[in-house]
Amino acid sequence: MPHQRLIKRLLTAGRLSESEQKALVGLPYAVRNLADGDIAVHQGERPSACTVLMSGFLSRQRVISERNQISAFYVPGDIPDLHCLHVPTIDHDLCSTGPSTIATVSHVVLRQVLRDFPGLTYALWGETVIQAAIYREWVENLGARAALPRVAHLLCELSTRMQKVGLAENGKMNLPFTQADFADACGLSVVHVNRTIQELRRRGLIDWQSQTLELLQRAELEFIGEFNEEYLH
Repeated sequence: MPHQRLIKRLLTAGRLSESEQKALVGLPYAVRNLADGDIAVHQGERPSACTVLMSGFLSRQRVISERNQISAFYVPGDIPDLHCLHVPTIDHDLCSTGPSTIATVSHVVLRQVLRDFPGLTYALWGETVIQAAIYREWVENLGARAALPRVAHLLCELSTRMQKVGLAENGKMNLPFTQADFADACGLSVVHVNRTIQELRRRGLIDWQSQTLELLQRAELEFIGEFNEEYLH
């Protein structure tokens, strides 16, 4: 059910009354299963519904100067196109990174619920503020850090966000990303990302087997990546 992760996500940043939670539970929705690389929403579209990520990962992507750039990853419970309630045209592709399941809730229904429950309006406004803070952190990460701290920071962020919705435990999580995905997110070549991940392994900081990633030395990774989770609120 799409409301489960969404409610869990909203509760990490604030409070929801019982009636507000029931309103989310009662939202009508349509479910779509996406394969790796499928586009949930295309750049230039004017969507009539918002996307709630139920499982898997989505990424915000756009081709710039013939290179694909990922500018955000979304985890279950996120609503990556919530801003389209106010900015009608989407300016990027919303792509499935690995297999994922999404639910779509129509703008008409969502606007009515927000009118009926102002507390939900406040909670979802808070989500857009947090996503903006994450975006700023990504800009600073790409612009100011070398490859090793850049990748370390991203790993710490993903682990923290997954943990907040109950999908990471003791630094271990399912992460079906390729090194090309990390290269597109970190502004590096695949070769450079491979060398960076091997260096993190060599130092005993991570273990990455198949699709399971474990952060073995979280404090050291945070130090290398200058990671402070306060921006995630």
